[in-house]
Amino acid sequence: MTWHHAFVIEAEAEEGIAVAQAWAEKELGMKAKGNPDVIVMRYGLLSVAEARLAADSAASTPFSGETKVVIISANRVYHEAQNAFLKLFEEPPKGTYIFLIMPTLGGLLPTLRSRIQVLAAQAGLTKPHITIAKEFIKASREERSAMIKRLDRVKDEEGRRDSRNEALAIINGIEAAAYKRLKSDSVATLLSDIAILRDYLYDRSAPVRMILEHLSLVTPKDLV
Repeated sequence: MTWHHAFVIEAEAEEGIAVAQAWAEKELGMKAKGNPDVIVMRYGLLSVAEARLAADSAASTPFSGETKVVIISANRVYHEAQNAFLKLFEEPPKGTYIFLIMPTLGGLLPTLRSRIQVLAAQAGLTKPHITIAKEFIKASREERSAMIKRLDRVKDEEGRRDSRNEALAIINGIEAAAYKRLKSDSVATLLSDIAILRDYLYDRSAPVRMILEHLSLVTPKDLV
């Protein structure tokens, strides 16, 4: 059987990693956990330097046998980093299988997407960013305001990090829903706003409340 050697999985980090590991065990007969030739790399915002590091890791010789699996999980990948991945995903080293896991494929460059096969996540597994985003979209203006206030209420560092991650999940889910309606000019404007708001959100000093309040104003209720 002939397989593709480069895949992308639309899923939250741990879900996508589990899907990739299960694929390696089923299709390649490799033990996924505790195997030095099944490499898992986790990132929040993946930079060019980290993309090159991942490419170097993929190019190295397997510890045993002739097969290696490299699983790269990221909440978001800089466009420059995606460009750095082009050669790796188009022609992975012989015997190397590459998986890129992202919570939404909305920000994936067409040039990279054309080089990889989309691998579906396991049936029955939920996508938290889709669920919470649907709740946000369907909510009234008052309900959205209550959700935003809840996220803004926490003061400790761990709570703020969780709130920022939840806000990012909302943005990712709305982006995924918006991409299903690309023919609408208003959706194109929304996608542009989302790209800007996500950039702000990756700055830890940026106010989550103001970002989500703007998102609430530009997100239509009939998106899903």
